[in-house]
Amino acid sequence: MPIKRLNPLCQLAFATLLGLLPGLVLAATGEEPAVGSADRIALWPQGMAPGDKPLPQGARIVERSTDPALPDRYIDHVSAPYLVAYRPTRPNGSAVLVIPGGGYQRVVLDKEGTALVPALVEQGGLTLFVLRYRLPGEGRQDREAALADAQRAMRLIRHHANEWGLDPQRIGAMGFSAGGHLAARLGNGFDRNVYPHSDAIDAQSARPDFQLLMYPVITLIGADTHAGSRERLLGSTPSEELLRQYSMQLQVRADTPPTFLLHAEDDDVVPVGNSLQFHASLRSAGVSSEMHLFPYGGHGFGTRGTVGLTTAAWPQLALNWMASQQQPK
Repeated sequence: MPIKRLNPLCQLAFATLLGLLPGLVLAATGEEPAVGSADRIALWPQGMAPGDKPLPQGARIVERSTDPALPDRYIDHVSAPYLVAYRPTRPNGSAVLVIPGGGYQRVVLDKEGTALVPALVEQGGLTLFVLRYRLPGEGRQDREAALADAQRAMRLIRHHANEWGLDPQRIGAMGFSAGGHLAARLGNGFDRNVYPHSDAIDAQSARPDFQLLMYPVITLIGADTHAGSRERLLGSTPSEELLRQYSMQLQVRADTPPTFLLHAEDDDVVPVGNSLQFHASLRSAGVSSEMHLFPYGGHGFGTRGTVGLTTAAWPQLALNWMASQQQPK
């Protein structure tokens, strides 16, 4: 499995350049200009998923921040999905597949990626694998491509667990916003056959041992729907059958992973009803769950938008909950 160490000096130079030139578009070929020390890991040896075709437009990374210390990049037009791994100095054996949000229009890289490293990697001892997944609204007809990427990522991490110093039974998923919808799709549909299996990695289970859904898109039916995610995933006139199939509160099963839910009640982008509906379904199915609702925080707060708010407690709450999943029940 090719793992490419990114040059820290190049990363620093890129970060400085990006801070000076907001809106700069960078072609995502070769090394990704990541922030901090990280490894880039391809999901498939050939780069693209079996049977897939490249998009007409190449992948690009766009910086939106004017502050070099607070990068805010996103990637889109992904044809060759991959992971970026952040490893702690003192690993605790647990790994988390991080699935950032972006409304199924883009994949954010920093607010729900690199910004997690201080609390979850450096302090929490987790190994994070942040996913750059294929998007449904870019001319790609396969709406299951993102789920295929998430399944493959879980299988790849589990396949290499011993090699990477991880416990193969302590590998979870963490999804934010629309990435929370994708994480829930993985948790409810880890055994769905959405891509042709081609090697020993695909013999591994894609079921997360636990999942954390952060202000997630869950339902595609009713007033709590995030309309942009629904349209990009299902089109402008989806059938009732499709709406039910992709509304995750209706797909919970007894073997859905134990779930941690987090939401701000003043979220006016993805209403808190998404988490409430999913939590109710988990309880009905007998799935262990923990939910934290905060009065303020809005949407997309990650770890940066919590200053002065009680939402600042969420990383430690999440770490405590993950640790509890390893205790005898």
